Amino acid sequence: MANYSNKKLVPEAMSALDKFKYEVASEVGVNLKDGYNGDISARDAGKIGGNMVRKMIQQVEQQMK
Repeated sequence: MANYSNKKLVPEAMSALDKFKYEVASEVGVNLKDGYNGDISARDAGKIGGNMVRKMIQQVEQQMK
């Protein structure tokens, strides 16, 4: 049986990731509200998450050079 957990590995990073999420959302033109955002489309949520991952990968690649 699989053991899934939403436990954060670095809880202190949550505020930085939240700020990053709002920054990326504004860049891709998605308006996020403080608090609940369950009314945004899956496409918009995917834009935000995909761009967050893309930017994090770019940052790590820059650090590796």
